[in-house]
Amino acid sequence: MNKHWYVWFAMLFVFSACSGAGEDANPDGSEGRQNQGQLKQGQKQDLQEQEAAAQAGDLEIIAENLDVPWSINKLGETFYLSERGGTIVKVEGGKTSRQPVALKKGLSQASEAGLLGFVLAPGFNQSQKAFAYYTYKNGSGQFNRIVELTLEDGEWKEGQLLLDKIPSGRFHHGGRLKLGPDGKLYATAGDAATRPEIAQDLDSLGGKILRLNLDGSAPDDNPFKDSYVYSYGHRNPQGLAWDKGGMMYASEHGPSAHDEINLIKPGNNYGWPEITGTEKKEGMETPLFQSGDDTWAPSGMAVHNGKLYVASLRGTAVRAFDVGAKSSKEVVTGVGRIRDVFIEGDYLYFISNNTDGRGTPAAGDDKLFRIKLADLEQ
Repeated sequence: MNKHWYVWFAMLFVFSACSGAGEDANPDGSEGRQNQGQLKQGQKQDLQEQEAAAQAGDLEIIAENLDVPWSINKLGETFYLSERGGTIVKVEGGKTSRQPVALKKGLSQASEAGLLGFVLAPGFNQSQKAFAYYTYKNGSGQFNRIVELTLEDGEWKEGQLLLDKIPSGRFHHGGRLKLGPDGKLYATAGDAATRPEIAQDLDSLGGKILRLNLDGSAPDDNPFKDSYVYSYGHRNPQGLAWDKGGMMYASEHGPSAHDEINLIKPGNNYGWPEITGTEKKEGMETPLFQSGDDTWAPSGMAVHNGKLYVASLRGTAVRAFDVGAKSSKEVVTGVGRIRDVFIEGDYLYFISNNTDGRGTPAAGDDKLFRIKLADLEQ
């Protein structure tokens, strides 16, 4: 056994159910911090165990007291973390500050909804601009939109609207934003939970991976003419990553298990709701990896040395998928639900998500951690 594993401890977690909603949603749709005071004896994680890991030199806590964090951005030595309630946390020089986000639409309070994807624009130091994906509700329904934000005097303000009316529902909002190696903006969109058939409808933005120019127009080289759709047949994709060769991967929540890791190719159909898991159908793709009867609830992902590192919510781990060996294993455990990962230099960074109403938060949760990649790849 590798020497660093002695710092990890077994944890017991109580999950409200139901995998049918993708992220084991509470039946009443509860979210955020509202259930923390009702945790039963023995449910809370032991903060001392996390501190012991940090003191052992394997796992470091970079920031804590985060409130349902969703996305990790890092520029130089400064982190920008989106929080689902509508704030951006700046972590710099060991200090944490919370920056408000002024949006033109009120954030939806639906489960899994809110301020989700967030990515700094190219040339951020000069432009002070970023892109965000958020859920809102108006008189005609609930939707997701992608917008440009500008940082002014410590506050983010919504500016240009890039894409609107992405389908939303009780669950399955998608929400991941990433800048691809081609300079385009990619977004994951869920099937809005109650309408899985839209994932197969090329006229709908739901159940898709979308590709945009940074001004909000549809790229001329997208696989479908005058369309934002890059791939389709997705249920609730929440992670995107590219390897050094430009191959694109995505993580996706399956129905009551059968979560997926897919190799994404432009214009391809990934099967939902027609096929799941290892099922096959002509013209539809099967995943590189799938969880079978287990549930990972995979979210953010990153690539390093031929391995896909994927945040796992219900699986309460960072899981490494070896594409060449076609194998996977847990490489980080013991800190609860994990929402996003980020790799830079010698380190893997990740954020826990125990304050989202489905976890068992410890004192100081949620947190931004880092661990040396060398410790995970032995």
